[in-house]
Amino acid sequence: HVNPAGSSVLLRRSKRRWVLTTIVLEENDPGPFPKKAGDLFNDRAENYSIKYLISGPGVDQAPEIGLFHINDLNGEVFVNRAIDREKTPMFVVHFDVAERLTGTILDRSLIFNVEVRDQNDNTPRFSQSIYNFTLKETTKFDSPVFQVIATDDDKEDSPNSDIYYYLIKQIPELPNVKFTVDPKNGLIRGEGCLNYEASNFIRLIVGAKDKGAVPLSNSTTVNIRIQDGNNNLPMFTGGNNYELSVREGELKNEILRLKVEDKDTPKTPAWTAKYKILTGNENENYNVTTDPETNEGILNIIKPLDFEGTPTKKLVITVENEEPYYSCENNKLRMDKAVTFSSVTVSINVIDSNDAPVFTPKVKVIRVKEGEKAGAVLGTFNATDSDKIPNKIRYKIANDPAGWMKVDENTGVVSTLQELDAESPFLNGTKYTALVYAIDDGDPPATGTGTIFLYVSDINDNTPELVTPYTYKCDHQLDVPFTVEATDKDKDPFAGPFRFDIPDHSRSMTETWKVKQVSDNSAEIVMLKSLAKGNYTIPFDIYDRQGTYRSQVLNVRVCYCPDQMNCEKMAPASYQLGGGAIGAIFGALLLFLLAICLLICFLCGSGKKKHMLPNDEGNQTLIKYNEEGGSALSQRLDGLPDEDQDTYKPRVYAYEGNPHEFVSMESINCPDETMDFSFLNQFDPKFARLEQICKK
Repeated sequence: HVNPAGSSVLLRRSKRRWVLTTIVLEENDPGPFPKKAGDLFNDRAENYSIKYLISGPGVDQAPEIGLFHINDLNGEVFVNRAIDREKTPMFVVHFDVAERLTGTILDRSLIFNVEVRDQNDNTPRFSQSIYNFTLKETTKFDSPVFQVIATDDDKEDSPNSDIYYYLIKQIPELPNVKFTVDPKNGLIRGEGCLNYEASNFIRLIVGAKDKGAVPLSNSTTVNIRIQDGNNNLPMFTGGNNYELSVREGELKNEILRLKVEDKDTPKTPAWTAKYKILTGNENENYNVTTDPETNEGILNIIKPLDFEGTPTKKLVITVENEEPYYSCENNKLRMDKAVTFSSVTVSINVIDSNDAPVFTPKVKVIRVKEGEKAGAVLGTFNATDSDKIPNKIRYKIANDPAGWMKVDENTGVVSTLQELDAESPFLNGTKYTALVYAIDDGDPPATGTGTIFLYVSDINDNTPELVTPYTYKCDHQLDVPFTVEATDKDKDPFAGPFRFDIPDHSRSMTETWKVKQVSDNSAEIVMLKSLAKGNYTIPFDIYDRQGTYRSQVLNVRVCYCPDQMNCEKMAPASYQLGGGAIGAIFGALLLFLLAICLLICFLCGSGKKKHMLPNDEGNQTLIKYNEEGGSALSQRLDGLPDEDQDTYKPRVYAYEGNPHEFVSMESINCPDETMDFSFLNQFDPKFARLEQICKK
């Protein structure tokens, strides 16, 4: 550059800069405060009257407002109190320089990270003060059984927060088991074999220590409860041999109780006994159950014993536990599969009794065709007696729901009592079941039961028939078909599929109706031409699979369908009288009253002479009663002689006075008042003739 005077002057650019000593901040510094933490300088002080400013977290912002301040004249930085690094490990502080009079900022801000130097002021802390867990006595220590975890709040990845674990104490100390703690991760491992009987509770005191200059440590308690396992075998205590007597054919519970002793904890799988019959139960005549309270074995007979086979039975019974047995050898736990379990021998003497006859085979299968007549032999069903001295056997039908069978008492020959029907409701499909008794003459008598399975094959003895012979057809739905269905009591292959035909000789029918097969048991009927409303019949020949058919009639009602689907309902019978009926009733009543009036007038107007029957009263001395032998009183008018009978000739049948004394009808006196016949105007036209007669 060249100055205005023309002289050449070399100009050098001066770099503005901050000068700041390291600010040191110790955690938990005891003071005294305020305490100088560092110095600040800016080269603007050479040309200006400046002041130093400080701001940001620890000054005028959270956290820790008011922790720092600065001497604005010389730039000395002070800390005003102690600080906890775990709460605030670092502060980002802003420094500025300003012209003292105007407050104008003269340089860029200096941003400085002030880190709090860590002190080992935190001890390791376990996640729980006490840990509790359970171990099975039969636990194999192939892997860690538990883990404790501790943390340290001091600076991460520093010796102050680096923790290692160690076992302080095991209570109690046992010869066969020892626990260790992994120093790096707190995993707890075991060695040896647990023994519930020696100790069912173990306590471990575990420590955790950091690696600070002055190490800090802590401890926790681990409580281990031992759950009993099966390391003790059950042993029989009532002796090794038992002898019993049982009657042949008996089913009996609790013929013997077997006592055992087990040192494991009662009512646990390690204590609960499980009994097995090693030999002697090849026919599964016995079982042994466990009494849940006493742990005793209960021997039961669940299948009758046979004296004729072997009179004396011998059983070998062993006992073990529900849980597998474990043993400890060379301080190692193992499951001993070759262990010898405690055992006893039970001898059972069978007392002979009368055995029931036994059918051979127990189930007899007989196959016949439907229609077997009464008396047909179905087969022979015999039983045998296994007693040393066989008894005489007689046979008897025990159960025959349909009453189809009889059995010869002596020979066991089974025959029919009535014709067999494959459509019987007593058949399950084609199978019919009956039971036969074989009864011996022992003391007491014994009964054996045999079963007959009678399979009745169907024959074509039924023809197809309509499921319902009635249906209806809406008169306007000419092309809409309706469906008819058929059924057959026979079984396959004598039933469906069915074929529906309208006979050829019914030409008027084939011109009116058309049949279309739609399934094995149904067909659709189409009306080919319109028909007047009314009832019609359609003849059908319905064929089964074998060609057997039956002629039937389907009754079809052609009707009006208001809803296009269903016939209109027929009007119910009316019991209300119409006007004509009411008029007829009044007319008849009027004629009846008129006849009564005429009769009264006749009786009243002819009082000149009375005609009476002869008086049969007695005349003081004799009364005629017409009684002979106690007969009832009776009178009888004389009839005409036979020779005078004439259909057209008038006759006098009894004396009723002289003919000239009879008066004419003109002598009848009738009232002169006029009757009001205006009500006749309200009658129907059918009563017009009656109206004319009455008005005359």
